[in-house]
Amino acid sequence: MINALTVDVEEYFHPSEVQRHVSRSDWPSLQSRVEHQVDRILNLFDNHQVSATFFVLGWVAERQPALVRRIAARGHDIGCHSYAHELVYGMTAVEFQEDTRRAVAAIEDACGIRPVAYRAPSYSITAKCLWALDILVENGFVYDSSIYPIKHDRYGIPGFNRHAMILQTPSGPIQEIPIGTVKLGGDTVAPIGGGGYLRMLPYRYTAAGIRRVNEEENQPVCVYFHPWEIDPSQPALASGVVSWLRTYTGIRGMYSKIDRLLYDFAFGSVPDVYPTAMMPVNSTVHAHSMGFPS
Repeated sequence: MINALTVDVEEYFHPSEVQRHVSRSDWPSLQSRVEHQVDRILNLFDNHQVSATFFVLGWVAERQPALVRRIAARGHDIGCHSYAHELVYGMTAVEFQEDTRRAVAAIEDACGIRPVAYRAPSYSITAKCLWALDILVENGFVYDSSIYPIKHDRYGIPGFNRHAMILQTPSGPIQEIPIGTVKLGGDTVAPIGGGGYLRMLPYRYTAAGIRRVNEEENQPVCVYFHPWEIDPSQPALASGVVSWLRTYTGIRGMYSKIDRLLYDFAFGSVPDVYPTAMMPVNSTVHAHSMGFPS
């Protein structure tokens, strides 16, 4: 079973928890660390001979175009992580359209590739803003990986289908790739898709969850992490107990956990794992059931 390996390419000052304490006007004056972080990840992936989808922030692509070209040249899939790391449910449809188009242009200018896979900052396509999927289709996206089928104080759609599916929007279909979860019993699901859950919890928790989904459900798992999550030397900009714990807990051990994950499981990019033509017809969800006009 090949699982999907994804990286959200952003700076250490872009996470939503950090943005509560750092003004966007300060971003240009802060030290960039993303190039060194991503190069370390690329070398790790080369060692394991694995390909991944890198969801690149447009703001980073504008300032580090050579880095985006390097990711593509090493054989990885290039996706879009928005332009300015704004939460989708905090934007209007017009603002989301503008942000998306600006991000696509920045990424395409950087590497000559127009991304067809999208991931919203902090998984912020929720039940309140499913209209965003229609805008993604309008802008040429084939895949979205912005919905986390869990309950969380900042994101998630509890009860959403846990595995990849085709969603029909007014502008056409888009394949949704939810982040990995495992069913614990009844309606209870637990996140196993990496990120903070891989950082903060024992490795065996994530490994057991992925193995269970692969073997018992015969389904791949979509895993993600951020470059800043392997950088213990980054400036700690988040403040407050909750923000600090969410952002920095487990960073010192994260690189070794990812390394071990790549030894223990098979991984590939989003298009490698989820070819659209292979999606079963009965996984299609139509517009009226997703909150779109019929």
